[in-house]
Amino acid sequence: MALEMRVLQADEWDVWYDHLELAFGGVPDSPEERELYKSLTDVDRSLGVWDGDACVGSAGAFTFRLSVPGGALVPAAGVTMVGVSPVHRRRGVLTSLMRRQLDDIRAGGEPLAVLTASDPAIYGRFGYGPASYAMAVEVDTTRVRLSVPPGTDAIRLRLVDPQRALADCERVYAALVPTRPGMPARQPGWERQSLLDPPAMRGGASPLKCVVAEREDGEVVGYARYRVKPDWDLTGSEGRVEVSDLDALDPAACAALWRYLFSIDLTWTVRAPRRPVDDPLLHLVSDIRRSRPRTRDSLHVRLVDLAAALEARTYGAPADVVLAVTDAFCPWNEGRWRLVVDAKGVARCTRTEEPADLELSVRELGSAYLGGITLTSLAAAGLVRELRPGALTETSRAFAGDVAPWLPHGF
Repeated sequence: MALEMRVLQADEWDVWYDHLELAFGGVPDSPEERELYKSLTDVDRSLGVWDGDACVGSAGAFTFRLSVPGGALVPAAGVTMVGVSPVHRRRGVLTSLMRRQLDDIRAGGEPLAVLTASDPAIYGRFGYGPASYAMAVEVDTTRVRLSVPPGTDAIRLRLVDPQRALADCERVYAALVPTRPGMPARQPGWERQSLLDPPAMRGGASPLKCVVAEREDGEVVGYARYRVKPDWDLTGSEGRVEVSDLDALDPAACAALWRYLFSIDLTWTVRAPRRPVDDPLLHLVSDIRRSRPRTRDSLHVRLVDLAAALEARTYGAPADVVLAVTDAFCPWNEGRWRLVVDAKGVARCTRTEEPADLELSVRELGSAYLGGITLTSLAAAGLVRELRPGALTETSRAFAGDVAPWLPHGF
């Protein structure tokens, strides 16, 4: 029987999601997690491949607005729910899903597609490049101290119910989105993800807790969500703090929240698995080695409409460069493009027949797009080729940002 690809129908969602759970190891999500993602799924943007009545392939997309350098919020397809049945691999199912999906994204006018990769080796051939990294820290609070900035003692901390504090926390998050590339503006319903707290997700830790940081006038300027994992051995307590979110609008609030987390009774470790690689914590701790920072790839970016994407962000320096771009999977991007950036960082990108200054693939453009990965580093790996002396430095300076891009949550 021939395989059939089609847009998902609402009454097919449960079978579609059952397939996805099987593709990711077969461990069912909690009912709370399943209900959340069912409510967030846009069935009109969800594809299924069917072998008779069995779903054997899936891919979906969330409708996002992504912060880019300069603070603009750019329409982006958040690619998700990608999986192929173990007995249907090596039959072109994934390639056909990626082909259809990118065609649909282009037709819908979104210049970017983004994803987080369960296996980062998969998506490069479809033009996705790793554009941001996440840092995990595991701080030994028995041996690491914090040096806090002036004003920290003026911050008032208050333990609150996570649900009741949600509106204040969302205001803080929304204020931060334009300041850091890679952060998605929270679409309706997504605020529920940060409060997801079924017992199966806790790993033996406490229910989710929330502490907010307030100025003297009562304005909430930061928050942290966390769990406490008690543990004991013959020497006494060995508890740890598991930090899921920490956002703050100023240095004093940021330091006050970290100091609080470091001082929770009967805990000796603070673990935060998803922080920006330039997190201020790195400059507050007395011993960075005993904070054990580790990084991994996070957001992967794919330019779907190259010219529109490059014009949507601002740049850190003027440039006038011709890019020779290869893009076998989306050939409408392939060719030579002249990128002109003025003194204010505003860009114009047009097709040209002029000689190329730099040669690279759309994947490298995706990696450099958010400003956290430099074109010079990609060139050092042989992935970008300079054809005009000086063009690499000029273009790399224009693309580079002052703030590391960061994806604060998965999707």
